[in-house]
Amino acid sequence: MKIAFAGKGGSGKTTLSALFTRHLAAQRVPVVAVDADINQHLGAALGVPERHLDRLPALGAHPAEIKEILRGENPRIASAEAMIKTTPPGRGSRLLTVTGENPVHARFGAPAHGATLMVTGPYSEEDLGVACYHSKVGMAEMYLNHLVDGPGEYVVVDMTAGADSFSSGLFTRFDMTFLVAEPTLRGVGVYRQYADYARDHDVEIRVVGNKVRDEEDVAFLREHVGDALAAWMSHSGFVRSMEKGRHPELADLEEENVKTLGRLRDMVDATRKDWARFTRQSAEFHLRYGRGRADAAELAAQIDPGFVMGPEALGVRRPAQETDKMDK
Repeated sequence: MKIAFAGKGGSGKTTLSALFTRHLAAQRVPVVAVDADINQHLGAALGVPERHLDRLPALGAHPAEIKEILRGENPRIASAEAMIKTTPPGRGSRLLTVTGENPVHARFGAPAHGATLMVTGPYSEEDLGVACYHSKVGMAEMYLNHLVDGPGEYVVVDMTAGADSFSSGLFTRFDMTFLVAEPTLRGVGVYRQYADYARDHDVEIRVVGNKVRDEEDVAFLREHVGDALAAWMSHSGFVRSMEKGRHPELADLEEENVKTLGRLRDMVDATRKDWARFTRQSAEFHLRYGRGRADAAELAAQIDPGFVMGPEALGVRRPAQETDKMDK
């Protein structure tokens, strides 16, 4: 499953992304964590030493290399330069898997609490005033477009703050989006904004309350987001310690918050995997992005109408029981 954590700045989405990643990794399931936030704090929240983060190559700094990997032998794409961030995979493209040989993980990934961490990278001095951050996030979108995640495999993405995520098709790349919201009017306001933007795009959004102190806070969240409320994290000394740069053992997390992480995983696991929708949305946003460009016709021709993303596209027959799980 591909999972996004979104929310307003300061809501705790990076902390929740890190906790959920650690929760999954502690259960020894394959998990990839991607920092796609402009502030780039996920690695630190996962306890990766700064000296290691400084050496980690950023996805956003190597677009040509990533495009060359993913282009593969797709006859619809003449060169890596012809690819844009929304270019969908087709027959002949290099598809990626969470486990096994993955050249993107090998080149750009680093171990982090049992997970594989990748980062889109921060603004550089050369970017200031001349480039938007979405040129970097576009490499995460391209990675997800080409990733076939199987049963019991997870990709957790820490999104950029607020509704800025909707300036690209990245928001459609997920099986589940968790909107982290504090029990405040500003917190729930971001959820309403997200829900309005996502309504026409078949995007699954659930709210995770954060920094909840009592039943009054829970009632406030229920009043404003209704059935979209998935769970909530109580005010946590463990999390407070994380925010101070410490890295306590996950076993020390408060019991009620451990249960919350378990509920989030259960919700993710119960979500139906829809590769046809994933493929359709990829083509739709590619056409939308190319609209009005001089090369719009060439970009449209990159779409392979006979291709459906998913395990069958890998050319590897999965056991029947795994295929059944994918369809649930």
